[in-house]
Amino acid sequence: MRYISASTLLFLFLCSPLLVLAQNATVVSPAVENLSVSDTSEQSPAIVVGFVGGFVRHDDAVHSPVQVALRLHSTFPSGVYVQVFENRRGEQAHQEILKLLDANHDGKLSDDKKRSARIIIYGMSWGGSQTVELARELDTDKIPVLLTIQVDSVAKWRHDDQLIPGNVAEAVNFYQPDGIIHGQQQIRAADAKRTRILGNFQFSYQALPAGCGNYPWWDRLFVKQHTSIECDPAVWHHVESLIRSKLESVGVKTAGQQ
Repeated sequence: MRYISASTLLFLFLCSPLLVLAQNATVVSPAVENLSVSDTSEQSPAIVVGFVGGFVRHDDAVHSPVQVALRLHSTFPSGVYVQVFENRRGEQAHQEILKLLDANHDGKLSDDKKRSARIIIYGMSWGGSQTVELARELDTDKIPVLLTIQVDSVAKWRHDDQLIPGNVAEAVNFYQPDGIIHGQQQIRAADAKRTRILGNFQFSYQALPAGCGNYPWWDRLFVKQHTSIECDPAVWHHVESLIRSKLESVGVKTAGQQ
């Protein structure tokens, strides 16, 4: 029999009563629906997939993973697909990537199409766990991933958010060690010859960063440290800078370069 940790049970206890509220919530920020960019060439677009944590909606722009996607979409208006998914929508994200890689819509993914993939995946909390899981599914498909980024990654049931599969070129982990819910402290490469671990970077919080005021009160009260790293602009500046740098390194042009 498998057992669920006390921290996971608390996470579910705190979040589950909020599901009904989340379904009825009005999101006043711009939605992240259909941030994909059409590309008439036969080369598939660069792909950036983000996963939000807990039971957060994919278009709730109070949360930093969604804000990053919106800014990336503004910076790279063509040739890049940017989309945020709920962490429970991992298979939906997987199928969307396969569809995008089939740029000429012939229903086949040749070895050349797979090798030309330019994919970046990032995620927060359960979304960090789903980041690794999606990379692992793409490894089974023999599709490479440029970069994975985990922020205070919390392993989902039957998921391993520590071991990075060999199809990932670079991976980085940001975490905080405090509170009842805290992140994976060390990621490692399944194959050190194929995957470069950029680092496991620790952050500590005595108080909530200034950017946390719009987060739900229950997050700020019950999981203060876990919420702190999600709304810390310094952390997400690092995340966004890594993604931007990687996109530019594979030839994606910014708005000013078009």
